[in-house]
Amino acid sequence: MTIAYIAIGSNLENPQARVERAFDELTRLPRTRLSARSSLYRSAPVGYTAQPDFINAVAEVDTALGAHELLAELQAIEARHGRRRSVANAPRTLDLDLLLYGDTRIDEPQLVVPHPRMHERAFVLEPLLEIAPHAAIPGRGSAAACLAGRADQKVERIR
Repeated sequence: MTIAYIAIGSNLENPQARVERAFDELTRLPRTRLSARSSLYRSAPVGYTAQPDFINAVAEVDTALGAHELLAELQAIEARHGRRRSVANAPRTLDLDLLLYGDTRIDEPQLVVPHPRMHERAFVLEPLLEIAPHAAIPGRGSAAACLAGRADQKVERIR
């Protein structure tokens, strides 16, 4: 079994309910167990800012799925929620990002682990640290140190 961390985000069509449903759907993944879930957090959009705030969270799973299999399962959940991939940082019904897959590093066109921008995003780091206070990002160091450098990014814990 491998411990993996998944970022969950939504800012369209009742985002809080979508994030909660995503947690439920993660419990039904094959050969995978949801072992921890963060609180929900509200954050302002990054990049394209003319859109609603996001609801974010992080899930920890123990999985026997390979990284590519897990990614395919996450993309299938996104598709069931009507996820459309238009432009970068566009509004979305549901976004599931594979942040960490054990200590594995993957750099392929379809999958990059650790997630290439997770160390820059307080809306990922705060919920990650809530459930994994000693998390480290391979090649970047501790998640806590990364978050300390993001004090300018406002993230509000909502529950």
